[in-house]
Amino acid sequence: MTVSVDSTARDQAAAVRRREISARELLDLHLERIAARNPQLNAIVSLDEARAREGAAAADAALASGAEVGPLHGLPFAFKDTHAVAGWSTTYGSPLYRDHVPEADELIVERVRRAGVVTIGKTNVPEFAAGSHTFNTVFGTTLNPVDPTRSAGGSSGGAACALASGMVPLADGSDMGGSLRNPASFCGVVGLRPSLGRVPEWPLYNQWETTSVGGPMARNVGDLALLLSVLAGPDPRAPQALRDPGASFASLLPLSLAGLRVALSVDLGGAFEVDAEVASVVSSAATLFDRVTDAHPVLTEADDTFRTLRAWHFQAKFGSLLAANPDAFKASLADNIRAGESLTGADVARAYHQRTVLAERMREFFEHHDVLVLPVSQVPPFPADQEFPTEINGRPMESYLDWMRAAYFITVTGCPAISVPFGHTASGLPVGIQLVAAHGRDRFLLEVAAAVEAAVS
Repeated sequence: MTVSVDSTARDQAAAVRRREISARELLDLHLERIAARNPQLNAIVSLDEARAREGAAAADAALASGAEVGPLHGLPFAFKDTHAVAGWSTTYGSPLYRDHVPEADELIVERVRRAGVVTIGKTNVPEFAAGSHTFNTVFGTTLNPVDPTRSAGGSSGGAACALASGMVPLADGSDMGGSLRNPASFCGVVGLRPSLGRVPEWPLYNQWETTSVGGPMARNVGDLALLLSVLAGPDPRAPQALRDPGASFASLLPLSLAGLRVALSVDLGGAFEVDAEVASVVSSAATLFDRVTDAHPVLTEADDTFRTLRAWHFQAKFGSLLAANPDAFKASLADNIRAGESLTGADVARAYHQRTVLAERMREFFEHHDVLVLPVSQVPPFPADQEFPTEINGRPMESYLDWMRAAYFITVTGCPAISVPFGHTASGLPVGIQLVAAHGRDRFLLEVAAAVEAAVS
């Protein structure tokens, strides 16, 4: 087998295990691609070639010694720059952390490193992962690999761009309001927001706040399932973790789309505005299924729920930091943090009650439907010199969150959702579709996504 940076992650890992290619040779291939594309796209940050070469040499030595190796052994890997990696610069996209080097790995990093990757650096993020366009004052803007005049999305924009351009074979991310799903759609890769509890995280300032989850990204669903098998599974430090072992996701079973009860909705009954080209791509997904209905769950409370919990979360986590450094935050993030200052206990209680109602409503909805199909992003990739889209179909977007409703309405239901590449605009920009299943049915959702991927490839 001839392996290249564009080979699947599974093929690359298998070739290393069979010693058809060394980890050092595989690293060299990726470093060549990074040298060719990263200067323009700015996806990989804090790159450390010397330490990466040391890691690749150690991976080869471990394999030669006959030691048992992990499922990702020898694969080059760049962690999202909001995930703490011991001994590596971790800036969170903030000038306040420009020189920050953590002393310990967080849980997601711990699991990926234990699986045998060769750490090469980090992937770029917006400031504190806020907003779905990747830019910051530390490293600058990440550009779309399909059209470098456009946004790569965010907050996992560096990860999605690096994947799509062949700089890395797999990537980790996190998702609060679409931070895995939006960049996956913008860059033409796959991104999964897992069920609440599927990918445990530690340490967290509040282990009981669950609007944000970690998850995998890849160029195809099979590779994504491989990374999920590493990320998922219980941990005693994460009391809300689901008990299913991660290894159960390593391989997927073939699934037929025939007979699936599919609900397809372009805008959840007029809940948000959707660009006409995006709407057309999503609508065309109906041709894949033989049992499609124009149906959607009623998520009326989702907007207030998400915005209240986001503001409360941001104020609790960053309020004191903002007070001490009022000029060190981008304006949109500072405003979002300050919005949490006026929240009352009754406001937060209302949001959690509404979230409970939404979860119950989704449970009932999935008694009658297997999958919900809707847009990932309400717009195609927008110009990279904008912070966020200011209008959709002529309708003004008043804040940097307005255009992300298709993603964050699903966030507050707790259900798993995946972005799968599905089509393009007339100018060739990628458009993904969002597939959603009932809470806990992550494996089923991946098998549906794999069948959709096969049908459109």
